[in-house]
Amino acid sequence: MVATNTLIAVGIDGIAYGMFLALLGVGITLVFGLGEVLNLAIGMFAILGTLMAHYLSTTVGLGSVPAFILGVGLVGILGVAVDRTLLSLVYRSDGEERILLGIFVTLGLSILLEGTLTNFFPSRYSLSLGLPRIDVIGITIPGSSILVITVSAVVLVALFAFLRGTFLGKAARTVFQDEVGALLIGVDPRRIRAIVFVLATIVAGIAGVVYGTSATLGVTSGFQFTIFALIVSIVGGIRSIEGTAVAGILLGIVATYANFFIGAYLASIILFMTAVIILLVRPVVGE
Repeated sequence: MVATNTLIAVGIDGIAYGMFLALLGVGITLVFGLGEVLNLAIGMFAILGTLMAHYLSTTVGLGSVPAFILGVGLVGILGVAVDRTLLSLVYRSDGEERILLGIFVTLGLSILLEGTLTNFFPSRYSLSLGLPRIDVIGITIPGSSILVITVSAVVLVALFAFLRGTFLGKAARTVFQDEVGALLIGVDPRRIRAIVFVLATIVAGIAGVVYGTSATLGVTSGFQFTIFALIVSIVGGIRSIEGTAVAGILLGIVATYANFFIGAYLASIILFMTAVIILLVRPVVGE
């Protein structure tokens, strides 16, 4: 019989993992909703954040916080470069052609990044901060899980506030809902897409950095993260940012409990099954 305190502790770890998935899923949703581009390199952007922060802190010798901030900044710079080059080609097309070309380009980018990074980072790495475990009413909670939850929550709240309370955010929502209408009121969809794509890569970089404090990650983890981000985005509604955030937390909790009780391999199967069940039930609930 598993103690209640242990189950609660596992649940908190699940929330932390779910918040991480929510950040990646929101990154997918933002870019697809604004430009109909499935960013299949989102997981590699997250891993790049982890690896850059690790390199800057261990090899260059920067302190943890400066290394983390600069690592995320480097991911954002790569996002700008990708938007100015590869995505400029994608946005020249429309409809299904844009979707397919976006898949081809971002998948190719993911493969390129994975092959390149593997040469420089062949092992698995973590960003240990030495955070102590915290005891709350008899429940032992890893400090890293608290960090992941706190930072992810702040990023999500800031993202929602940006979309609802700033001019650029409102312009993005306008493009999200009606691109023709956005053009008529003087909003440049291409400029908004560029800002949001870079923002999505920065969010992915932050996700990779904070999750790297609680897990050991390698270059090959990027593809898995992309798959999970896609699942979260689809389950939450590919154009619903709020739904994606909720789906990420829910699936993270399910995956963590499944991993605790039956192991990592079967946990992935449970995660997929849960996603399918939600997709099957959701239309019925909507009726």
